[in-house]
Amino acid sequence: MKTFDFKGLASNKTFFEGRCSKLIIPAPDGQKEILANHENMVIAITEGMLQFQPENSEEWIQFVVGTGFVQVINNRVTLLVDTAERPEEIDIRRAEEAKQRAEEQLRQKQSIEEYHISKASLARAMSRLKATSKYR
Repeated sequence: MKTFDFKGLASNKTFFEGRCSKLIIPAPDGQKEILANHENMVIAITEGMLQFQPENSEEWIQFVVGTGFVQVINNRVTLLVDTAERPEEIDIRRAEEAKQRAEEQLRQKQSIEEYHISKASLARAMSRLKATSKYR
């Protein structure tokens, strides 16, 4: 199977560096799949589940990611996000508390900026809870 170089970076760590055969990212208009020899482009990433299949592996590796972008150039993919966590690393209690806080903030009167921050916090908490649902 054809592969491509993939480097996954979060604000505090490199979470993967190696060759992959498939990469699925959460984009604003739905999930996008990147395969070997993909067209050169830059794509925005939203909060959600990132999945990739390393070279010579049938297993998918999953991360819950925050916002960022992915750059595809000459069969090299570089992904930069603010956060990246494995589903089994997520503290479910903290994610539920963050969801409740964000929902409460959305019920209150806020400025436009505060509203968008609260919406982003809720989206992140929901992504984290959805990813952990199969580990409960």
